[in-house]
Amino acid sequence: MISTAASASLADLSAHDLLAGYRRRAFSPVEVAQAVLARIEQWEPHIAATWLLRPEQALAQARASEARWLQGAPQGLLDGVPVTIKDNVATEGDPTPLGTRAVATSPAAADAPPAARLREAGAVVVCKTTMPDYGMLSSGLSTFHKLARNPWDLRKTPGGSSAGAGAAAAAGYGPLHLGTDIGGSVRLPAGWCGIVGLKPSNGRVPIKPPYYGRVAGPMTRSVEDTALLMQVLSQPDARDTMSLPPAAIDWTRLRRDVKGLRVGLLLDAGWGLAVEPETAAAAQAAAQAFDAAGAIVEPLAPFTTRTMIDGMDHFWRMRSWLDFQALPPERQAKVLPYIRDWIVTARALSGADVFHGFSQMGAIRDATIAATLGFDFVLSPTSPVVTFPAEWASPINDPQRPFEHIAFTLPFNMSEQPAVSINCGFTRSGLPIGLQISGRRFDDIGVLQLARAWEEMRGPQRPWPTVPV
Repeated sequence: MISTAASASLADLSAHDLLAGYRRRAFSPVEVAQAVLARIEQWEPHIAATWLLRPEQALAQARASEARWLQGAPQGLLDGVPVTIKDNVATEGDPTPLGTRAVATSPAAADAPPAARLREAGAVVVCKTTMPDYGMLSSGLSTFHKLARNPWDLRKTPGGSSAGAGAAAAAGYGPLHLGTDIGGSVRLPAGWCGIVGLKPSNGRVPIKPPYYGRVAGPMTRSVEDTALLMQVLSQPDARDTMSLPPAAIDWTRLRRDVKGLRVGLLLDAGWGLAVEPETAAAAQAAAQAFDAAGAIVEPLAPFTTRTMIDGMDHFWRMRSWLDFQALPPERQAKVLPYIRDWIVTARALSGADVFHGFSQMGAIRDATIAATLGFDFVLSPTSPVVTFPAEWASPINDPQRPFEHIAFTLPFNMSEQPAVSINCGFTRSGLPIGLQISGRRFDDIGVLQLARAWEEMRGPQRPWPTVPV
């Protein structure tokens, strides 16, 4: 056995370092699982990142992995590596509450594709992670889960809707975390928690149920671990009827010379909240670093509009209103009031309003692809603001203006282009600032390569937050 102090540090090791340690027999999957569970026990009363935390099940998986490593026969790429899975990704035999008390839950019949890939690869599923009601908020505000908080500042939200995953990654609940993203739900918590969060090209990671703009993606502390997780998640699954054909992508090829690359810099999204000065300065500093390394950095003008987002807002309100109406009255009463206040206005929308709103997804897609076509990559802030109070649903906490903070992230869901958030600095008060790097459709590896190049330019981050005394 290793010492208690050394065991505690195992929770902070990358997936690559864990796998190397297993190969050398420097430590075992059981010792790692114990270290992660100890870390969770310390942090969880403060950040409420987990759901379905079942230590004995995690340790049983770790013991099975340990036996395979001792036999020299690991099961897959992630054998023995701890992972967490977001509430809304089905896991066999478990309910899927979607963060809300309004849903009548029953045990899932099977793992959703991302969960299935993780189990096939031998990963140790430590727990599920918390999310807000229906995943419709960029915070951890939930009628089902406890309120998730940001490890960097417990007064602040970790972001959402992959709230627990972002908090868990920053707090060191193991190296690998799975989130989902339909308008920024991986990248926003990644930006506000100082981690790496990838929204892959739509369809790159099979998911069920699929939906326009919806993806599952890695949330980790490093680009290298994100790429490792993508090796597993991107395997095909016929259950996703919107997935891409399998592609021969070398996810280990992360080195790339940025010299000569055309890089756009987007600092004004065209609508939504104004970019805070510290956020703008951090994004500009990153752009200057790429310019100094030989990239051709040019400003990119806004390309999405208030008309586009208002139309899309109408469509999403009606979709949610129809779901709400289908609930019995006693369950309608359990929906988060903020969400109920947002969707009830859909009663006044006409069929023409809803059709126009639906068409705006295509309009955003066309505008985004056209505007970015001349660039290899685009840099922008992940969010115009640096987090907000944990108890709020959004940065302005107004249900009639719910999307003012997703103007930089949403377009790339609709355009199906890959985009990653990676830390690019800290505010004077010590809060992380996210840099978004987006690429051309299907160039997921290119986005990770540029993120890795930035990781090297940036140098080591500040130490990760420690458990409050």
